[in-house]
Amino acid sequence: MYFNKLAAIFLLTLAACGQSPTDNKENRLDEETEQGQNDDAASGAKRQIVFFGNSLTAAYGLEPEQGFPALIQAKIDSLGLAYKVINAGLSGETTAGGNERVDWILQQPVDVFVLELGGNDGLRGINPDATYANLQSIINKVKTKYPNANIILTGMEAPPNMGADFTKAFRQVFPRLAKENDLQLIPFLLDGVGGRPELNLPDGIHPNVQGQYIVADNVWEVLQPLL
Repeated sequence: MYFNKLAAIFLLTLAACGQSPTDNKENRLDEETEQGQNDDAASGAKRQIVFFGNSLTAAYGLEPEQGFPALIQAKIDSLGLAYKVINAGLSGETTAGGNERVDWILQQPVDVFVLELGGNDGLRGINPDATYANLQSIINKVKTKYPNANIILTGMEAPPNMGADFTKAFRQVFPRLAKENDLQLIPFLLDGVGGRPELNLPDGIHPNVQGQYIVADNVWEVLQPLL
């Protein structure tokens, strides 16, 4: 039910941008996006920050307005900055799924792209080489469609029960991608929250309301200078 609610909200967001997820007429979509960007620039419309991730971005177990993307929007609004946050989080998403989904997301204008994927790969023991390849593909697609967009990559950790070799290889994926692609990196999205029961839901994985504020601060530290 939560996923249905989130999907409906996101579909409405896309509809508001004049886009359709089932529209396969790429030329027309490109023309509409370019025209929309020109119109936005002329009218002084807000620039868009897209948070593209999994259940962490989607604020699993909470209301959307309690999640860190919404808290980032509140910080932006308090400073009077002309940016709009788009929450493109999908619970259960892997990097492979994100690589398939990102083309649809990129049908709308993107000025800042926050890439928060990989956690589910680590939980499922997916080969870190595959995680690296999928994230690189997503980065390539964003850069191709929006070469002037800023991209922020969020680092993640694999659970220790996957073994030392796996956790080391997984951890290295994120700084490697950031260095090779000249991206801004949040070393560990859940820094200060992961492993602390009082800041997480009973599943021990997803931040609770208090934890979301700390995650938002982790993101804001890297995001704010770009705005």
